[in-house]
Amino acid sequence: MQLIGMLDSPYVRRVAISMKLMGIPFEHQSVSVFRNFDRFREINPVVKAPTLVCDDGTVLMDSTLILDYLEGLVPPERRLMPLGGDARREALRITGLALAACDKGVSLVYERERRPAEKFHEPWYERSLGQALAAYSALEDAAGRASPWLQGAGPNAADVVTAVAWRFGQYYNAELVPAWKYPALVRFGAQAEALPAFESTPPP
Repeated sequence: MQLIGMLDSPYVRRVAISMKLMGIPFEHQSVSVFRNFDRFREINPVVKAPTLVCDDGTVLMDSTLILDYLEGLVPPERRLMPLGGDARREALRITGLALAACDKGVSLVYERERRPAEKFHEPWYERSLGQALAAYSALEDAAGRASPWLQGAGPNAADVVTAVAWRFGQYYNAELVPAWKYPALVRFGAQAEALPAFESTPPP
């Protein structure tokens, strides 16, 4: 299998780390949706990262859908998402918060770096920032209860996406999401980033 996309994308990094934790072998191709648009379009006409090219050539996209497929390839003891009940509901709740933080963080970056200055829309920017901060505040509460991970003794899907979302926020929006306001996420992120699957999958 081939994972296509840059590791500065939290969605690509989420999938790559998850595949390593689940023990699923893959080849990573660092193809940018901006700098390598035509090359990416040859792989996936939609040009969406992450893209997963399966062994039979099937192309999948969207990190959540890719991971849903991959979880079905491994035995239950190697899956990262809880199988059901309250544990699964809580993992989905945390995952939703982390993805919201990522989505709004991406919006902030695009507004600052991609949109022409004359088209910058301050109300939209402030709204996106408020949503991102609300998500990080909820994740801070969850990280504060981690013992040592969000849902037990070992990292699962919620841990991966939370740590990736925190690293992304600090990578691109550190001035807007100051680390001193989120001490539990700082500790939690450092714990996750020390794992081999994270260390070997850094943002560029």
